[in-house]
Amino acid sequence: MKKVLILVLTLTAAQLRAQLPDLSFGQIIRHEHFPSAFVLPRNVDVWLPDGYSSGKEYDVLYMHDGQMLFDANLTWNQQEWGVDETMRKLMGARSIRDCIVVAIWNTPLRHIEYFPQKAWQYLKQEEIDTLKKVSRSTGLPPLFENDIISDNYLKFIVTELKPFIDSAYATIKGREATHIAGSSMGGLISMYAICEYPDIFGGAACLSTHWPGIFSTENNPVPDALLRYLNDHLPFPGNNRFYFDHGTETLDAMYEPFQLKADKILAEKGYKAPLWITKKIPGAGHSENAWRERLEFPLLFLLGR
Repeated sequence: MKKVLILVLTLTAAQLRAQLPDLSFGQIIRHEHFPSAFVLPRNVDVWLPDGYSSGKEYDVLYMHDGQMLFDANLTWNQQEWGVDETMRKLMGARSIRDCIVVAIWNTPLRHIEYFPQKAWQYLKQEEIDTLKKVSRSTGLPPLFENDIISDNYLKFIVTELKPFIDSAYATIKGREATHIAGSSMGGLISMYAICEYPDIFGGAACLSTHWPGIFSTENNPVPDALLRYLNDHLPFPGNNRFYFDHGTETLDAMYEPFQLKADKILAEKGYKAPLWITKKIPGAGHSENAWRERLEFPLLFLLGR
């Protein structure tokens, strides 16, 4: 455990020294080593559009995996979401409301920060033991070896980061202007955030939501646990909005059966357009390039005029 902690701290220190993204629109203000009583410190990049003024008020979009959003030259896989380019297009056309983006960097503890903690409690101990065994056999870094801490991750966002953002920037502070978005595990934590804090987050965009939780669907109890959680904790329809999507290739090829079950839950609870939409993107895989190509869909859903 000591070696793991040293590795995590070393990797965290390295990320904090990273250079700023090169943007085509707007500017980044980096808050390095943002402190927290709940989770590891991390960089938080705040993207401001061209013409940002403290005399105006802006919607706020909180996004996970913040180091992957703006500049492919700085990411581990040379891909990016292209957030600044898509914002330039949509804001320039006045298709969306003015907003700022709070890009929250991930850490080496990403999986246990993003996995919905209360959904884990729906699993039986023998199911948990089997999951750990399967994860160890994949040849990939094992998952679920440490306690899930997504409740603390959300406490960090809601009780530490959001108050800071609202005090330092010209934001609209209410639920109707506070949104959260991510892909894959980031889709799960965005869904979880709005279920746990429906009075804080008005809308969630969940791209390529990783319902399996691991890299296999065979005898996997995780999707059922997540769906049972969603059924029990989905906010009453009226004040919150959900965007879901998935592709059909690579990891995304696993998602449709589970997304259809989630859609059924949403429909049975009374959700319909414009409070909820699910998109299937034929031919799309599981990558930043794929999310970049369709980013305007969730942005229009959350921020459309």
